[in-house]
Amino acid sequence: MGLLNLPAIEAALRQVQREFPAINRRLSGQRDPMSDAVVENLLAGYGYVDILVEGGIDVFAMGQHQYLLELNNIVLCGPDEIGRGEFSQHIEATKTRFYDEPGAGIQDLVEWCAIHSGDSVWRLAAGAYVRSLSKPQLFIEGNHRTGVLLASYLLLRAGKPPFVLTVDNAMAFFEPSTVIRNTSKLGAMGFFRLPGIKKRFAKFLEGQADERYLLSSTVRAAPGL
Repeated sequence: MGLLNLPAIEAALRQVQREFPAINRRLSGQRDPMSDAVVENLLAGYGYVDILVEGGIDVFAMGQHQYLLELNNIVLCGPDEIGRGEFSQHIEATKTRFYDEPGAGIQDLVEWCAIHSGDSVWRLAAGAYVRSLSKPQLFIEGNHRTGVLLASYLLLRAGKPPFVLTVDNAMAFFEPSTVIRNTSKLGAMGFFRLPGIKKRFAKFLEGQADERYLLSSTVRAAPGL
């Protein structure tokens, strides 16, 4: 049956899509248009998150990291693997970055999550988003959207609603995300700036928790969370 209320998530995203030109004009940094493909791929990503959580798959466990990589592939290329031929070079380049990027990549994210496993789920989800979006980024492209899905995956595993972009929270999401994207996780600046950003973003995520995006309000938390 699934855990996520995908029609409710789609309704929220479609409303953002309709009002995105007006939202974009208010942002300090302009963003690409929110096309049908962007919305459809993001919805497919939420569906994949649903499958991962319901299947008890830990994307941070050794041998399971390819599921997180697939989330990025879905966000950028869609869920149909047959139609990804034209993106093959990009997919391979992303795979190389994901596994081999010095000081970043999946190893950095896994190690960070292990160190912070005792944090509240809101801080863990916020930190994973911040860690994947800050420089050097986890993926070549699509880090905002994949980061939202990663945060939603962590929240859902703990029995919390996913984060979903809405007209009401769009400004509060995009503006700090731009700051995060332009901040290096390496060196003194990241050491001093990112913890405060993570704390504020965790509060933001908790404030956006909405049971409408769950099919049941009694989602069972995954073991260990």
